[in-house]
Amino acid sequence: MSRRFREMLRGGKTYVQPGVFNAMSAQIAEKAGFETVGVSGYSLSATLIGKPDVGLTTMSEVVQVTGYVCDAVDIPVMADADTGYGNAINAIRTVEQFIKAGVGGMFMEDQVAPKRCGHVSGKQIISLEEAVGKYRAAVATRDRCDKDVVLIARCDARGVAGGSLEETIRRGKAYIDAGMDVFFPEGLLSRAEMERVAREVKAPLLYNRTGVSPNLTLAEMNQMKVFLVANAGGAMRAAARAMWDYLHDFAREDAALEERLKPELNGHPAADFHTFVGFPAIRKLEEQYLPTEEMQRRYEGSIGFRP
Repeated sequence: MSRRFREMLRGGKTYVQPGVFNAMSAQIAEKAGFETVGVSGYSLSATLIGKPDVGLTTMSEVVQVTGYVCDAVDIPVMADADTGYGNAINAIRTVEQFIKAGVGGMFMEDQVAPKRCGHVSGKQIISLEEAVGKYRAAVATRDRCDKDVVLIARCDARGVAGGSLEETIRRGKAYIDAGMDVFFPEGLLSRAEMERVAREVKAPLLYNRTGVSPNLTLAEMNQMKVFLVANAGGAMRAAARAMWDYLHDFAREDAALEERLKPELNGHPAADFHTFVGFPAIRKLEEQYLPTEEMQRRYEGSIGFRP
């Protein structure tokens, strides 16, 4: 998928990239027609360990879930590599592991570890010199492992105490000079700020359309040489709302809730959940590869959903 992601970058088109947090959410995004997904570190932290995005997930945990996502879809996956989980030396292994997991690209940020969500106060950033060294290490590792993997430099200089748009632009230029493919200015506050970054940093951009940043349209992004428009937490928030409503209703209504919800599910793609998760595809593989007699023993007289 890295070659495909690289070709998408070269094509000059703007892609909306929803954030996902597990294999099923990625599959739903693919079925909705999206051409790429990003594994959201915020969403993954919330759903995997039930904690906020403050650097509590480990590199191994994030790589493992990202690998599941890569295996589940046929579109490029972007990983959230946080700070690279340490300094430039740690970043080398981080890049190696995400590439082995099958990503099309990844972003890495210039925050001090432990990091936190870019739209939450209390962030700090490392020096420009250290950040450039880390990105140079990431580029060298990428070139050794898979030259097509797209590397994205995230900069949190706008939202730290004493931060500025000028420092964001200064760092963006340095990060691209270090060999990174895409610049990700996190936490911009207006369309005018994004337009200025687009003018002054000569590189494709990633725009995170959430939090403190304005909800700019795809048409607006097209005018600013934006490669990816990320909606990192939308799917996770939608899932959280749905589960909250369902479980609170279930606590009040018990079995009556299922009867009440049945009409709402009629015709929905997830109504037949056994089919939705892929049992028919498994049945086809069984018919192709398992002995006929074993298939007969499995299914004749067996009770339950029959794909």
